[in-house]
Amino acid sequence: MYKQDYILLIMNCEKYRFKAQKQKETWLKDLPDFLIYYHVIGNPLLDKEYIFDDNERILYVKTNDDYNSLPKKVIKSFEIITKVFDYKYIFKTDDDQILNNYKFFDMVKGLIQSKNYDYGGNVVDVKQSYLSQYYRIHPELPSYLPVNSTKYCSGRFYFLSKDIVNDLLKTEKKELIENEYLEDYAIGFHMNARFKNKENILHIPTDSFFRDM
Repeated sequence: MYKQDYILLIMNCEKYRFKAQKQKETWLKDLPDFLIYYHVIGNPLLDKEYIFDDNERILYVKTNDDYNSLPKKVIKSFEIITKVFDYKYIFKTDDDQILNNYKFFDMVKGLIQSKNYDYGGNVVDVKQSYLSQYYRIHPELPSYLPVNSTKYCSGRFYFLSKDIVNDLLKTEKKELIENEYLEDYAIGFHMNARFKNKENILHIPTDSFFRDM
């Protein structure tokens, strides 16, 4: 098992490899030394559960690579990182994000260490359940998609402690996440409530640090 306290996972797919390349040519070149990253790509035809390409910084996981499979890809990548690395936190973002402030990860690390936060990002507080209209942007999603009352951090960027990941990887929770459609919501909704109280969750205005590609 490899010792690595902080790991950044960036959700990517074969169709948008060019986005990953743009990230590699820009802000990923300036990551702090304490952080390593992998772009995560699904491939259902793998003859094993995962492959690390350390030259290209890619983690291939045995899942479908389409948008609707994103929750499955995310929880599978968390599972693999937990098998391979001795870590403290996973940071997660997407391939369409550009980081505007190169001190962002140093700031996040400092805030995490100040109070040992378990979960953080742009906190979305869903006080009343509703039907998502996200299928209007991603028509491959089902039109009937309930979003239940919960707190979650938006998928632009969030971090999770190892304690949270271990909790989410319990068989029942993992299967529930795999059957969801909205990845960031799924992670927050199925997370133990104790990780989302005000002492354990850190609000980060990620729109101030990231922009869409």
